[in-house]
Amino acid sequence: MVKVLQSKKEMKRVKTHIKGLDENMEGGIPQGHVVLISGTSGSMKSSVVFNVLYNEALTGKTSLYISLEQSYNSLLNHFVNMEYDLSKINLYILSDISKIDESIAEIKAAKKGTVIITDVGAIRKQIKGMKVSPGGDWLNVIKNIVQKIKKGCGCDLFALDSLSAMYILSNFGKEVRSRLFYIFEFLRDLEITSFLISEMPLTKTKYSEYEVEDFLSDGIIVLQLTERYRKVTREISVVKMRATSCNTDIFTLEFKAGQFQALYGGKTPLV
Repeated sequence: MVKVLQSKKEMKRVKTHIKGLDENMEGGIPQGHVVLISGTSGSMKSSVVFNVLYNEALTGKTSLYISLEQSYNSLLNHFVNMEYDLSKINLYILSDISKIDESIAEIKAAKKGTVIITDVGAIRKQIKGMKVSPGGDWLNVIKNIVQKIKKGCGCDLFALDSLSAMYILSNFGKEVRSRLFYIFEFLRDLEITSFLISEMPLTKTKYSEYEVEDFLSDGIIVLQLTERYRKVTREISVVKMRATSCNTDIFTLEFKAGQFQALYGGKTPLV
């Protein structure tokens, strides 16, 4: 349940840890928001989200990253290649969901902030073990994982990579709108700052698969690739962020020496 604040000063925020972007959105994302991270293929959606979780773990926070597109090995190789020092955090691979209680005990014993990663293989194994129809149970398994992690070790942030993959794996049928409403409200009720990654078509005509996600989300951050004079630049913009006065200009997104930067907001970038 979202609490009513008595003053603006009470608003707690989660930094994106993108230099130049947080300064243009009152310091970051309001705690407990459900944010859509929308972008075309190759725009670094997963990297931007992991960047938040990693840097928050450095401050002692606990996060859960569920990957429905890549194995955790593939993800970790990517993040290591980006030169994140994973030894600075408690990186926990949840490979066997049936042993989640034992995992929670290990996570609670850690003296560092934690990023928990589980993937499509672990969830598929859990669904097979349930001996029920696989189509409609992905959402329930994901919900149970998030609930148990939140209750067991106080999960602060959650990332789902991606909504697009969940739609393929799950059978929403004619109940798409109601089930999406349920997902967003479920996360808000848990008071977890959530990042839902969404594939945006190359035509850039919409931010999400069914478009209802745009209205249900508390915030929308868009990443895209833009071609100018045969050179391609990555760009980022905050389209929507409730309870926040933000600059909605488009910024060039760069990643150098382990740091994301948002540059040239509202200006033509140097190419």
